[in-house]
Amino acid sequence: MEGRRPPHGEPVKAPLPAPRPPRSRVRGRTVHLTPLEPTDDVDNLWAATHGEPERDATWRFMGYGPFQSIEDYRRWVGEAAATTDPMWFLIRQNAGPPIGMATLMRITPAHGAIEVGNIWFVPEARGTTASTEATYLLMRHAMESGYRRLEWKCDAANLRSRRAALRLGFRFEGIFANHMVVKGRNRDTAWFSITAEEWPEVEAVIAGWLDVANFDGEGRARSSLSEAIRHLW
Repeated sequence: MEGRRPPHGEPVKAPLPAPRPPRSRVRGRTVHLTPLEPTDDVDNLWAATHGEPERDATWRFMGYGPFQSIEDYRRWVGEAAATTDPMWFLIRQNAGPPIGMATLMRITPAHGAIEVGNIWFVPEARGTTASTEATYLLMRHAMESGYRRLEWKCDAANLRSRRAALRLGFRFEGIFANHMVVKGRNRDTAWFSITAEEWPEVEAVIAGWLDVANFDGEGRARSSLSEAIRHLW
């Protein structure tokens, strides 16, 4: 897909500014995303992400958390729900409890650029079909809003996040050294992106992998998404 990115200096044909993505519910087969509200299952999310080393590790690469008390966490959820950039979504398994959160952020309509970020899942949901579909739904929501560049950035030391980006069709663009200070520590940032020219093929591969026909009676995928994405290059 290298040749499908527009050459530097080519006139931009996409209509700009891009509209801001709607703050609306996004439904999938196994999960749905809803705009975060101040009262959204704070007790359940607190219990799922605090109190044990594996759960506290949820916050290792985040710019916030873990929180000292449920009251602090409830206050943070209320503040997050009130923002429009980042635009927060609660991730919930259909007819089930919440399994994580994610945002659309650094929304730049003038340039048609948008980032998916702040993506985290409770330990039980990490690496599952539900987590893959939830991230895909957020990506699709952004690109269907008319953006020409979808970004993924993470701490360069966050190997799980870097592998997830590649598995979902993002292309690695490099490391920004000394990019941020997070919790008093230097952060080098790994950058990834998908362009509007690449998105239709990436989406088709992910949507095909998520199709119910790709899963056996016990919910196990019959094929590898990483391998399917690799064939695009």
